[in-house]
Amino acid sequence: MSVLGEQLLHRLRDAHKRRRLTWWERIYLPAIAQGLWITSVHFWRNLFLHLAHRIGLFRNRPASVTIQYPDQQRVTAERLRTRHRLTRRDDGTPRCVACMLCETVCPARCIYIVAGEHPDPNVEKVPKSFDLDLGKCVYCGYCVEVCPEDAIRMDTQRHDIAAYSRDGMWLDTRELLHPGIRQAGEPPRKFEPMTLEDFRRLPATPPPPAPGGGSPAA
Repeated sequence: MSVLGEQLLHRLRDAHKRRRLTWWERIYLPAIAQGLWITSVHFWRNLFLHLAHRIGLFRNRPASVTIQYPDQQRVTAERLRTRHRLTRRDDGTPRCVACMLCETVCPARCIYIVAGEHPDPNVEKVPKSFDLDLGKCVYCGYCVEVCPEDAIRMDTQRHDIAAYSRDGMWLDTRELLHPGIRQAGEPPRKFEPMTLEDFRRLPATPPPPAPGGGSPAA
């Protein structure tokens, strides 16, 4: 018999040895009263502090344990996987060499790469377009782990992601190279072919926020 089976057997054998509840405990009224008392204390305390905050009092004391989003942002762990971004070389071109490893390993099949030849013989290929469908992504991080060029990362600290359409969840090449460049409501440029000069003309990629801080609006 396995260790887990022996533990379960011992628990079944010891079940009848539990202390019998007294009459006072069996009516459950004390437990109900205690629960109502605890709930009432928290309710009136939080209500008082919320009203006090409205007039500028006791601002240093939180009114509840609930995070008051969006005024208050959750403090995230350093290892949290957030929205993707593509890294760039010093000349502004993407580090991606279109090896297709991330597209191949992706279990959700949400990465779409169109490869092209790079004029530099030291660089194998370059992505003409690199698209990612966040509506399918499961945030497993396989694309980051498998990339041999450190070309894709999930460190933008952008995790407040919502959209009114499936197109709103689509990240095109420009959005991956410069997170936040697309305006709200602007349609994505799906599979838009880009040249090296197009990559160089894009604004510099903003540095990601420090890990563990709040997330900017997506």
